[in-house]
Amino acid sequence: MGKITQLFLKIGVIFALIAVFSLYGFYKARGFLAGPEVALNEPKDGQLLKNSFVKVSGEAKNIASIFLDGNRIFVNEKGFFEENLLLARGYNIIEVRAVDKFGKEVKKIREVVVR
Repeated sequence: MGKITQLFLKIGVIFALIAVFSLYGFYKARGFLAGPEVALNEPKDGQLLKNSFVKVSGEAKNIASIFLDGNRIFVNEKGFFEENLLLARGYNIIEVRAVDKFGKEVKKIREVVVR
């Protein structure tokens, strides 16, 4: 092989390694770059409740802190949370707010009515 061919081969291998490590880094960092995620399972938006005692449950990913109506709550090791909440009769707004370690924030709102 000529010296130029060896040089191009070395440069090609270096660029391929840089590309592989860069793609792997972006793959591992995608959760942090996307920010916090919250999915509420219960209660459903616009739900009519007969009981003023309601269970708020859902799943959170990529969070540092999570709050239910301004009070801090905790998630289990898989990211699931479940809290009981006492609501007033009539129209109620339930807010779940999550913050990641970079300060990105997401809010989920549920509007329910208690008879």
